Parts: sequence; C-alpha cells; structure tokens
Amino acid sequence: MMFERRLTDFAGGNISMRLGDTIYISPRYSGGRQHWDIDPATIVSGDIYSDEVMGNPMFSREGKAHLSVYRAFQEAAGIIHAHPFYVLPFAAAGRAIPPVLEDTEKFGLIEPVAFAPAHSVKLAENIVNNLKGQRERITRQAAAVLLPRHGIFAVSKDILLCLDAVERINWNAWCILAQKMLPDTPSLPVEG
Repeated sequence: MMFERRLTDFAGGNISMRLGDTIYISPRYSGGRQHWDIDPATIVSGDIYSDEVMGNPMFSREGKAHLSVYRAFQEAAGIIHAHPFYVLPFAAAGRAIPPVLEDTEKFGLIEPVAFAPAHSVKLAENIVNNLKGQRERITRQAAAVLLPRHGIFAVSKDILLCLDAVERINWNAWCILAQKMLPDTPSLPVEG
C-alpha cells in the first residue's frame, strides 16, 4: 500500500513494529527485490536490547536507527522510514517541512537531522536526539524527522497511526510545493 500511494519507492525504506521487547522489521531490499510485496517468512525479528539481530544478513540498513529509537522510547511501537514522493524534495534540500494544513499542525515543524550515512550509528544517534523533545507526539499520533538527502523517519505508538502521519506529511509537502504554481493573487482571510 505504501508503494502504491507513492509513500516509498523501490530504492528502499523499512517498516518495523515492536511487540514487547521484540522488533519485527522488513528485510533488506524489500523494495528492490521484493517490490514491497514482502514475504512474511523474510521479516527479520530479534530482541530489541541485543545487538544479535544486526548480525542477520537481511537486517535492514537503517535497522540500527529503529533499534536505537525503540531503546530510547518505550512508548514507540511502530516506525516507518520511507521515501515519499513529495517529501523527497525537502529531504534533498535539507529543508524543514512546516505544517500548512490543519491536519498536520500536530506534527509541528518536520526538521532535518544532521546528515550521517544511512547505515551508520551516527544517523541513529541523530534521529534519537531530534526525537527527544517529541515524546508527546509519539504517544498522541506520531513524530517525524527528515533524513537529509534520504527520506523521512516517523515514529508512533501504533504502526497504522504512523502510516497515517507519513501520508499527511507527504500531502502537506505537496501543498507547499504546489503553492509555487498558484497565481499571485490575494489569499482569502482565514477565520480563527
């Protein structure tokens, strides 16, 4: 569904869930080799508090970030790292996504973290540090950060709420980009 809705691409991304102290994460190459029609037998699982799961050759490149977030935020139960079509221009430019739609105000300003390679421990640290002030968003619906030159990383108490957030943020990004095409006419006043 994420691929069909252009919320990610064949280049990558990953989805994980937490059940107790166990992580379940989409395997490496879910996009490129499985075209997001993931065989359940290939889902990687392991103890969140052990590094043993990282030894699995199918453990996703950004899996270190998933583990770090689950370790830092007990309330986190679902994570989506994706490459949404309208979010990618902001990620490529390293520019924040301000909320312009009422239904995205709850996510606040979606800010880029400091750049680090996708597979690195440093990226995992940067994501956790940026999410530290967003614990309430994680428990309410979701918190998200941009990965410069890469994509989005969203965290929630529920994987479906996380998916909803990624889609809302993607449409919000489209609205920002589309405003550049609007004629230069006065806007209607917004009622408060």
